[in-house]
Amino acid sequence: MKVWVDMSAPAHVLVLRPIIERLRAEGHEVEITSRDYAQTQQLLALHGLDHTPIGRHGGASRMRKAAALAGRSAGMLKFGRGRGFDLALAHGSNDLAIAAKTLGVPEANMHDYEYAVTQHRIGCRLARRVMFPDSVPLDRLRRFGVTEAKFFPYPGLKEEYYLYDFEPDPEALTRLGVETDRVVVIVRPPPDVSLYHRKSNPLFPKVLDRLGRDEGVHAVVLPRTDAQREFITGLGLPSVIVPPGAVEAQSLVALADLVLSAGGTMNREAAALATPVYTTYGGRLGGVDEALIRSGRLRPLTDARALVLEKRTAEATPTHRDPAFLVETILGTVGAQPLREEPHPVTPS
Repeated sequence: MKVWVDMSAPAHVLVLRPIIERLRAEGHEVEITSRDYAQTQQLLALHGLDHTPIGRHGGASRMRKAAALAGRSAGMLKFGRGRGFDLALAHGSNDLAIAAKTLGVPEANMHDYEYAVTQHRIGCRLARRVMFPDSVPLDRLRRFGVTEAKFFPYPGLKEEYYLYDFEPDPEALTRLGVETDRVVVIVRPPPDVSLYHRKSNPLFPKVLDRLGRDEGVHAVVLPRTDAQREFITGLGLPSVIVPPGAVEAQSLVALADLVLSAGGTMNREAAALATPVYTTYGGRLGGVDEALIRSGRLRPLTDARALVLEKRTAEATPTHRDPAFLVETILGTVGAQPLREEPHPVTPS
């Protein structure tokens, strides 16, 4: 089978890498396209995944986003035409959804946040199979054309699948100059260009200022864009470290005492790796974060003064799930029978 995979954001590289590896191991041919956005293409290179670059992110403006979607979708159509793809796969790529539908290629589209309305009006409606964590209720997706027949929930977090075989690099912190006798905090800024996060997040600058001036802390900040990197570096906060480029963030998360993120993926990676984590997310909480907060695996932060900074003493017990489950569900888009009857086994490390 010939499979077309699109990577339009950095998290997609992490999510789809183990799926691609297993597809290829089963003898399927996989071709990857990518969008120039944040560290997406740097991470593809870091993980040794060859790809064809097509288009770039449109920025924060709705008009520019629409223009970028139209332009990249046209580029994707040109790329896909005549290549004989049997299946398309993405995590939220509307460009692939449009191209695949136009070319008659069945598509499986993965998501994990139900309130990305603009994205779902296209991606969920056009996909043949829509995959969400089972903590997201189907009733929240019906307005996007998702029916019982199209909806394929999977147990747990997507992060628990792509971290299935993960082993942290023990030198990841020291290579960045982190002093591990301090409280080590990994920080991810808000996704400023996301339409579902359009209002500013006034809490985040206060938290960053508190961390950056605490001599007992070393905070590694992982910017999403070059503009964020320049701005945070320019603050000159003595306890903040900003890596110069893309890094393997999962090792940092696994080795840290605390994670603080205004987005979603890093929060869920921390939960999967059993690292204490706060969220400063300024948008509407989705079903995944609601479930994590109810279980105590994610703590909402509304005041920088409430941040508890302490060394971690308890030994972490990560949660792992075999990505083979996702592969079977994806292949079911074109006929294979997915594992839907029994919950997938959870394997603590």
